[in-house]
Amino acid sequence: MKNIIRTTLLIAGLFFLSNCSSDQVEPIAFQGEAIKVNVSQAQSLDDTGFSSASGKLVAKSSVNVSTRMMGYITSFPIEVGQQVTKGQLLVAINNTDIQAKSAQIDAQIMQAQANFDIAKKDYERFKNLFNSQSASQKELDDMSARFQMAKAGLEAAKQMKNEINSQYKYTNITAPVTGVVTSKFAQQGDLANPGMPLLSIESSSDLQAQLMVSESIISQLETGMPIDVIIKSTGEEVKGVIGEISPSSVQTGGQFIVKANIPNAKNLLAGMYVNAKFPVNSNRDSNSDDNSNVIIPKSALVKKGQLVGVYTISDQNTAILRWLKIGNDHGDQVEVLSGLQVGEKFIVSAEGRLYNGSLVKLN
Repeated sequence: MKNIIRTTLLIAGLFFLSNCSSDQVEPIAFQGEAIKVNVSQAQSLDDTGFSSASGKLVAKSSVNVSTRMMGYITSFPIEVGQQVTKGQLLVAINNTDIQAKSAQIDAQIMQAQANFDIAKKDYERFKNLFNSQSASQKELDDMSARFQMAKAGLEAAKQMKNEINSQYKYTNITAPVTGVVTSKFAQQGDLANPGMPLLSIESSSDLQAQLMVSESIISQLETGMPIDVIIKSTGEEVKGVIGEISPSSVQTGGQFIVKANIPNAKNLLAGMYVNAKFPVNSNRDSNSDDNSNVIIPKSALVKKGQLVGVYTISDQNTAILRWLKIGNDHGDQVEVLSGLQVGEKFIVSAEGRLYNGSLVKLN
C-alpha cells in the first residue's frame, strides 16, 4: 500500500514540474507595432581624445580675518555678500585699555626726553671742561654713561609707543584684500578673542576650478595646459588653464588635486560644481586587457533603484536590458567598467516605452 502511495505522489510531482517548466519557456507573443529606436556604438575613452574630472569652483584668494586683541566689538557694519575694498574698515573693537596705556607711554616719553636733554647738556659741559683740563677723565666717563643711558631710555619709550600704535590696527580691522564677504562669525557686542576668526573674504573675480583627477591621467597633465570647464548648474562652458598640480594623493583618497585658473569668471560663484575636460594621449598598450575605457552617453542609461543599465538589441530585434558597472563621469558621458564592450550597439532613445523583449526597429 505504501509503495502505491509513493508511486502516485511521484507521478503527480513529475506532472506538476512538467507543467511549470513548459510555462517558463513558453514565448510571450508581442502585441503591437515595433518601437522606433535610435542606436549608437560604445566608444573607447581613448577615441574621444579627452578625459574629464569633476570638482567645484573655489576662490584663488580667500582669507579669514581675525584680531590679536581681546575686547567687545563696538562696530560691525559689514554684511555677508557685501563687496569690500582693500583697506576698508570692517570691524571696530573697544580700545579703551589701549588708549589708557598709550597715554602712560606718552608721559614716559616726555620724562625720558627731559632726562635725555639734561644728560646731553651735562655731557657736552664736561666734555668742554675736560678739553680745558678742568675735569678728570672719570668725570667725563660718568657723564658719557649717563648720557647713553638717557638716550637708551628715550629710545625704549619710543619703541613702546610704536608697539601701542601697532595694536591699534587690531582694534580697527581693515580688509586685507578686495573681495566679497562670504561669512560672518561674530556680531556687534560679542567678545572678540585673539585668533578668533571674525569674517571671511573671497576674491570674487579670481576663481579656480578645484578638480579631483585619477592617477590614470595625472601624468599627462602639466601647468599651463588649457582645459574646458563646464558649469553643471547652467551648462555654461568656460576656458581654464591648469595652474597647480598636487604631487601626492595620500590625503585625498587616491585622487590628485588639480587647480585650473578661470580668467573669465564673470557671473560665476565659488562653490559651483563643475566638470572639466582634459586632452589625453590616445596611445594605449595594446596588450592591456583593461576594459575600463568604454564610454557612453548618460542619456542612454536606465536606472532601477541602485542598478544602472542600458538597452541593447538582440538578433531578433528585441530590446534587452543589460546591467552595467559605472565609473567616472565625463561631462555628459559616463565610463563603463563592465557590462558593455567597445563597438557594441545600444539604444540611445526610443519613441515608446521599452521593456525586456519589446520589438524594436531602427529609426
